Amino acid sequence: MLDALTIATAVAALALAAWCGFAAYRDQPTKDWHFIGMGVVTVLALAQLIVGIVRLARGEDPEQGATIFVAYLLGSFACVPAAGFMSLAERTRWGSATVAAGGVVLAVLEVRLYDIWGG
Repeated sequence: MLDALTIATAVAALALAAWCGFAAYRDQPTKDWHFIGMGVVTVLALAQLIVGIVRLARGEDPEQGATIFVAYLLGSFACVPAAGFMSLAERTRWGSATVAAGGVVLAVLEVRLYDIWGG
């Protein structure tokens, strides 16, 4: 994996988590600018998904197996959009809290991806 992309995605996910967590603290639902932040984080996760699939297609193998690696790649790509859709259903502070939790989960998944690849 690309270490810089992994770090960038994890840092962006944590920044999104802090931002939405602060909105939840202030008793605010997710706003349009939160969704722009979710889009940025999702694009980074999509880039990581593409890089991971390309590296697997080139014949490189993760240390802990390709199946679990692909599962984590797909999970990390779907994490923030799923939280975003859930926050649309819950238009209270808990929607913001859901996105904050999704950002933390994505950061943890990025660390795990790095570990699975052999970092």
